Amino acid sequence: MRLARVRTAGGKILHGVVRGDSLDVIEGDLFGPRRESPSRVLPLKELRLLAPIAPANLLCLGRNYRAHAAEGGGAPPKAPLLFIKATSCVIGPDDPIVIPSAAPGQVDFEAELAVVIGKPARRVSEMDALDCVLGYTCANDVSARDCQAGDGQWSRSKSFDTFGPLGPWIETELDPANLRIRGRLNGRTMQEANTSELIFSVRSVISYLSRGMTLLPGTVLLTGTPAGVGFARKPPVWLKPGDSYEVEIEGIGTLRNPVVADS
Repeated sequence: MRLARVRTAGGKILHGVVRGDSLDVIEGDLFGPRRESPSRVLPLKELRLLAPIAPANLLCLGRNYRAHAAEGGGAPPKAPLLFIKATSCVIGPDDPIVIPSAAPGQVDFEAELAVVIGKPARRVSEMDALDCVLGYTCANDVSARDCQAGDGQWSRSKSFDTFGPLGPWIETELDPANLRIRGRLNGRTMQEANTSELIFSVRSVISYLSRGMTLLPGTVLLTGTPAGVGFARKPPVWLKPGDSYEVEIEGIGTLRNPVVADS
């Protein structure tokens, strides 16, 4: 099932189930009892797809693919390496990534699988971890590398406005352990891997984090990016106005965002 969040031409925000070219509007709570409204089926072409969730928290993993850890010159972490992005950075499909005037020179791309938590997760086992998941979506962990290197921590570099693209929808019926993930810059494949290559699986990450904090419904977990990011290339490749970056994940779809200058 594909759960989408949309804005109508009149400005109303709705949730619904995507079926072909239509949206079946959902009545009720996305994280609780809900039902589809047979009388409210809307054409997708008349709607604006938004980020499929307004996250309660945006928790992210660094260096969770061995090849990405290696291209950055670091060893794979011995435990999940957690950092947090501000929820104010989230945008949806086709929304522009804005190159910030405060840090315009080294803006990088990171294609990732995102996990949306559907019910409170506290001290859950790996076996039960996926029972807490609502579904999965595509993410781009956009990063200002100069800030990341200079600040001594990662939060600001990852949290500029528009640095958190999510979408196009949440796929609820998916096995996160074996999915092909690709990142494309202007149509050119830059990143390609399989989630089977994650150092810490989705199950293990949920269990690990839930032993220290409650994962609230609506929490989004970014699971790490494959090798091929811009800073590791020779010469480096940075996002610039006029570019477009796509994140495609098997079983979910494609998240596409243009890149523009800060006005």
